[in-house]
Amino acid sequence: MEKNNIIAIIQAHMGSTRLPGKVLIDIIGKPMLWHVVSRVRYAEHINNLVIATTTNRNDDKIVDFCKLYNIDCYKGSEEDVLDRYYQTAKFWQADSIVRITSDCPLIDPKIINKVISVYLENKDNIDGASNTIRRTYPRGLDVEVISFRTLEKVWKEAKKDYQREHVTIYIYEHAKQFKLYSVENDENLAHHRWTVDEEKDLEFVKEVYERLYKEGKIFLMEDVIDLLKREPHLKEINKDVKQKELIE
Repeated sequence: MEKNNIIAIIQAHMGSTRLPGKVLIDIIGKPMLWHVVSRVRYAEHINNLVIATTTNRNDDKIVDFCKLYNIDCYKGSEEDVLDRYYQTAKFWQADSIVRITSDCPLIDPKIINKVISVYLENKDNIDGASNTIRRTYPRGLDVEVISFRTLEKVWKEAKKDYQREHVTIYIYEHAKQFKLYSVENDENLAHHRWTVDEEKDLEFVKEVYERLYKEGKIFLMEDVIDLLKREPHLKEINKDVKQKELIE
């Protein structure tokens, strides 16, 4: 069987403008990043997981976090996130990269597996797979899988600052050059907001964890949806939070 080293790379830094230090904020006794890592590790197709942080001294807290919990870590450029990602993937000899962000503590390993499976089934004919091309999953369950070859091409060709600040935006801007498989849910759940950008988002996530979290077990998207059907008032907590635009 052909070797395919699949590395999940989680980008993380302390410098969030709207909620500084959010990745290490406590949720049920553990940092948010701990929950993200724990959930991603349940995805069976992933060979290794690496936190891609920066050389900024403020991010030494993330390096310390990784040491404490025995998580692989790479320090790279703060501004050039694309280079940080590329260097991380190159260092760990990734054949395929699973891109996850650190502000998604409800990330679903079942959905990660689904996107990776679609990618692996079609990888000879595609450059990657994503569940964000046409959004049908809640925001905060974003998964992108791309080949190292594709990442390297983007790393070489993307020149504008904003294209270096976001790992995959160049791919979507040059859709004719890349072939991505769109992974979509049967029901459109894109109106749900489960990512953490602001205090209200954090409040929502904490309420979900208070109700669903059990040590050593993982709750999935369907469990959160069922909870929101039982307690629809929870959706009101962060309904007015606006998603930050990639290009401003």
